Amino acid sequence: MIRVENVTKNFGGIRAVDGVSLEIAQGSITGLIGPNGAGKTTLFNIIAGHFPPSSGTIFLDGEDVTALEPHELFHKGLLRTFQIAHEFSSLTVLENLMVVPGEQPGEELRHTWFNFAKVRVVENRVRERAREVIEFLEIPHLENELAGNLSGGQKKLLELGRTMMVDAKIVFLDEVGAGVNRTLLQTIARSIQRLNQERGYTFCLIEHDMDFIARLCDPVIVMAEGRLLTQGTTDEVMNNEDVIEAYLGTGRKHKRVSEA
Repeated sequence: MIRVENVTKNFGGIRAVDGVSLEIAQGSITGLIGPNGAGKTTLFNIIAGHFPPSSGTIFLDGEDVTALEPHELFHKGLLRTFQIAHEFSSLTVLENLMVVPGEQPGEELRHTWFNFAKVRVVENRVRERAREVIEFLEIPHLENELAGNLSGGQKKLLELGRTMMVDAKIVFLDEVGAGVNRTLLQTIARSIQRLNQERGYTFCLIEHDMDFIARLCDPVIVMAEGRLLTQGTTDEVMNNEDVIEAYLGTGRKHKRVSEA
């Protein structure tokens, strides 16, 4: 579904992403891990159109989408969330979901004046879909809560819900579990699995919680210092000596070798 070919990103004299090539298969839940500063979020931003690559090419379903803006990729079904949730804090959970679908007739003043019946029909349809999303995410008690009052984990669930308001093909989740309590994290994990299994969503997620990665992801891709280090199952990558060195330093790697 996604193919990244030899992508590089420079910020001045710093090379944040260095010749990365990878593929994300349709229907997979792919994990992207690596130590801080590995270039993971920068790569996400490039794929999602927030940064242009310094060189290299991005393909979505075989189409070159390297030069497309985020809103153009959104309409092609490529969505991403952020480490810090971007909610409309003064709107309710329901209203936050309802504003996601684009090109609603109520957005144009002429329709609100001269075609109010159409506006109402579409609005009711969007509201119904938003309530279905709220039920799916197991948060019906939060429907009328202001989004600004939600906990960090609830805001992450809301961001996931917003991807469900459009016909998403692939969703990039940036540290969806960061700062989330274990109960809510289990709800998020169940929602991701159900979206993948029941609705055919493809996911790629950055995460530092390896239990979360092990539960959800296959394959797992590892980056370090802007480069692709390795990929495989969770067990394979966590027992890879290069991964151990990238995370824990050469001392731990050499210690393991000497103990053997």
